Amino acid sequence: MKLKLSLATVLLALAAFASAQVADDVKKTAEDTGHETKKVAKKAAHGTKKAAEKTGEATEHAAKKTGEAAHKTGEATEDAAKKTGEATEGAAKKTGHIVKKGAKKTEAGVKKGAEKTEDTVKK
Repeated sequence: MKLKLSLATVLLALAAFASAQVADDVKKTAEDTGHETKKVAKKAAHGTKKAAEKTGEATEHAAKKTGEAAHKTGEATEDAAKKTGEATEGAAKKTGHIVKKGAKKTEAGVKKGAEKTEDTVKK
């Protein structure tokens, strides 16, 4: 019986030791997992920060380009308006010249008609 009791004691001691070892291994694994998770989270946060900075820079660049394009569009519109004004002025001058010529021809025709009428009346 003494042997059985000794064996039972040794068996219980081994079970307790094994249980403690498993608990220690589980604790160590949990700590390692936590450490690795923290490292990954730091890298992800750093990547997110960098992406946000790049997005901000790209947005700023796009806004600057849009402003430049709007300025160029304004200048082109102004130039086109000037050219349209100049073309309109030129067309008005030409139209005035043509109307003046037409009026002179009409005047000459009316004068000739009046002279013929006068000649006819005198006869």
